[in-house]
Amino acid sequence: MRLDKFISHATGLSRSESRRAIKSAAVQVNGELERSAQRELSDLDRVTLRDELLTLPSPRYLMLNKPAGYVSATTDSENPTVIDLLEGVREVEKAQLSVAGRLDKDTTGLVLLSSDGQWIHRVTSPRHEHFKVYIAGLAEAVSDDDVRAFAEGIQLKGETRPTRPARLDVVAERTAEVSVVEGRYHQVRRMFAARGNHVVSLHRREIGPIILDPALAPGDYRDLTAEEVSSFS
Repeated sequence: MRLDKFISHATGLSRSESRRAIKSAAVQVNGELERSAQRELSDLDRVTLRDELLTLPSPRYLMLNKPAGYVSATTDSENPTVIDLLEGVREVEKAQLSVAGRLDKDTTGLVLLSSDGQWIHRVTSPRHEHFKVYIAGLAEAVSDDDVRAFAEGIQLKGETRPTRPARLDVVAERTAEVSVVEGRYHQVRRMFAARGNHVVSLHRREIGPIILDPALAPGDYRDLTAEEVSSFS
């Protein structure tokens, strides 16, 4: 890793601020002054900034119960983001987080976040085919024809191919559990719209083997357990 990138990740400074620190003779590598931001570091190199030893934050793996009104992004110029809900997480760690399994602004429930890019890829890659399970509140009751249509795949407006087979289970008269393996734009809402129904509320309960912790109130988060993290290995 380049020296300026290492300092940025370790401190939360921007890359340009890290380069200025290097140029101002504030950085040492293995006890010697280093002025090259491009220097490639090994795992054994010791970097200090103004005599303070720098270390990279350990990877974080978080589960969040997203409330409505927040967007699943790290930054947004108009809306609050899921990152804004992470009180107690250091800013330097927040800067490294990515969102796995985005939800639209009005959808609630399970969101996974991590600073481990490879883990994020394992969660989101289509080839792994992790089912996402949603609870949908609907304007109309679900019919047997709807269940069959979801299982066969639905042609969405503006799409060239139908959805992959999905499971639709009736929970109550106007409540259904939906399991989908894809992650198309507003997919669950659009699938019901194609059947002439309207989604009043949508809540994600599961992503692959991870289930939203019922102890988490909307807006709360916790670190994933080691078992939960390894379930996406």
